[in-house]
Amino acid sequence: MKLGVFSPVLNSMSTEEAFAYLNKSGVQAVELGTGGSPGKAHCDPDILLADESKITDLQDLAKKYDLEINALSCHGNGVHPQKEVADKADSDFRKTVLLAEKMGIEKIITFSGCPGDGPNATYPNWVTCPWPDDFLKVLDWQWNEVLIPYWKKTAAFAEDHGIKKICFEMHPGFCVYNPETMMKLRNAVGDILGANYDPSHLFWQGIDPIASIRYLGKAIYHFHAKDTKIDPINCAINGVLDTKHYSDEIHRSWVFRSVGYGHDYQLWKDIISNLRMVGYDDVISIEHEDSLMSGNEGLQKAISFLKEVLIYEDTGKMFWA
Repeated sequence: MKLGVFSPVLNSMSTEEAFAYLNKSGVQAVELGTGGSPGKAHCDPDILLADESKITDLQDLAKKYDLEINALSCHGNGVHPQKEVADKADSDFRKTVLLAEKMGIEKIITFSGCPGDGPNATYPNWVTCPWPDDFLKVLDWQWNEVLIPYWKKTAAFAEDHGIKKICFEMHPGFCVYNPETMMKLRNAVGDILGANYDPSHLFWQGIDPIASIRYLGKAIYHFHAKDTKIDPINCAINGVLDTKHYSDEIHRSWVFRSVGYGHDYQLWKDIISNLRMVGYDDVISIEHEDSLMSGNEGLQKAISFLKEVLIYEDTGKMFWA
C-alpha cells in the first residue's frame, strides 16, 4: 500500500508548494481535484487540455517530488434535475476523463449523483424510506429512468478513453450511499464502476467497516482515509440524521474527524488488514475535513497515524506454514 493525500486541503498552496509539502511529509501519492466540489487548484483540465506541455510539466513536477498521481477526483451531480447544474457536472467529468487519458491515469473518483422526484423537479430528492408509497415510485423513476441510463452512457465514454475504474464515493444524499446501492448500480452498468471506500460516511450510518469491506471485496477501487466521531450525547437524543451545519460541532450527532480521532488504532489496523485480505493493495488517500483542526495539523496527525497502520511490504513466503 501507499500513503496518499487528496489535494483540496492544500488548495491554498501552489502545485509545487503542495508537492514539496507532501514529499517532506513522507507521502507517496496524491489524488488531484479536477472539478466539482474538490475544485481544480492544482489540476485544471481546461488549462492542461489546451496545452499538453503543461501536462508534461505537471507530471515532471510529481516525479521531482517522488509522488505518484494516483487518481483524478471530480465530485459533482451529473443527474441533477436542474439542467445547467447537471450539464456542468457532466462536462467536468468528461474533461477529467480526457485529461486522465492523456496522463495515463485509469481511475476517476466521483459521486453517483441524485435526480429529483420526477421530470419537473428542481432539486435532488434522496429517498431513505419505503413509505409512504410515493417514495418507492420516486426511487424506481430515479434508478430506471435516469441513473442507470446516465451511467451506462457515461461509463461507455470513459471506457472508450482508457478509464478502467470509476470510483463512487458512497455518500448520503446521493443514490449510491452504502455498499448495497453501490453493488446495485455496478451490477446494472458493469464492473468499470466500483467504490471509493470512505469509512467516514459509513460510520455514522451504523455500517461496520469490516463487514462492508468483506461484502464489497474486489469492487473497492479507491480508499479515502477520513474518520467520524459519533457524539454519544446528541446521538442518544436525536439519532444519526442531522442537518445542522458542520461547524456546529457541539450540537451535532456526529462530526468528521482526522483519522484516529473518531476510532482507535485497532479498528484502523483491522480496516487496513481487511483491505489487504480482499485484494486492495493501492493508495490510502487522506481526506482532511476536520473542522476542529487546521488543515496542516489535521493532515500531519493523519499522516503520522497512518504510517503506523499501513502495510507497505509484500507478505513474502509463509516460512512458518
